[in-house]
Amino acid sequence: MKIAASIIIMGAVTYAIRLLPLTFFRRRIKNPYIKSFLNFVPFAVLGAMTFPDVFTSAGSVGASLAGLAAALVLSYMEKGLLTVSAAACAAAFAADLIIRVI
Repeated sequence: MKIAASIIIMGAVTYAIRLLPLTFFRRRIKNPYIKSFLNFVPFAVLGAMTFPDVFTSAGSVGASLAGLAAALVLSYMEKGLLTVSAAACAAAFAADLIIRVI
């Protein structure tokens, strides 16, 4: 019963979050500052949710930092998402192997 109630409550909250902007903003938003702010909200939320886990994802902070460094360098070089993520995983794996050997 608790699981069903939890699912219903989560569904209602999710629906309310999507419904509220439709009810409050009936006209198209024309202010460039508000539009710019709303365009960056998804990226900010994604970064806030994933960034803390970057430091513990590989099992050790050193390996995680190696993966983060590889991702930052390749992102700065404007490589694709698949390339960046694969290289970050490979760098974290290699750093973890080196840490375990030493």
